[in-house]
Amino acid sequence: MPTDNAYHFVLDCSVTMAWCFNDESNHFTDKILEQMETAQVVVPTIWPLEVSNVLLLAQRKKRLTALQVSSFIDALSALSITVDASTTARAMHSIYVLAEKTKLTAYNAAYLELALREKIPLATLDNDLMKAAKISHIELLRV
Repeated sequence: MPTDNAYHFVLDCSVTMAWCFNDESNHFTDKILEQMETAQVVVPTIWPLEVSNVLLLAQRKKRLTALQVSSFIDALSALSITVDASTTARAMHSIYVLAEKTKLTAYNAAYLELALREKIPLATLDNDLMKAAKISHIELLRV
């Protein structure tokens, strides 16, 4: 996945959270996690909130313990994940327009907009986001 950019790909929440739950992980998500040992990835500003929300709901539903949540957050913190600082400023402009055009949520459009802007592949399990990426000529990360 060579690019001219500092980042190798955009990581979305669906892939991230598959690492947390054994019943959601698969060969694809496991291979991406392996790549995270050397990859530099970027996420929109919505990503930490999405991850936190999934963890919070999982803990409330007793799917995860507080210790498991803490361990997962520590594991994520050890990875080279950069939060794109400019996503928020684009929310009511280019991201809104892209969401409207592609029929995505604003949340998913943030991932797509970041991949478009950085000209890098997108790692997602979300079907709507995959369809919009293909239409937008954004490469989907394959392993």
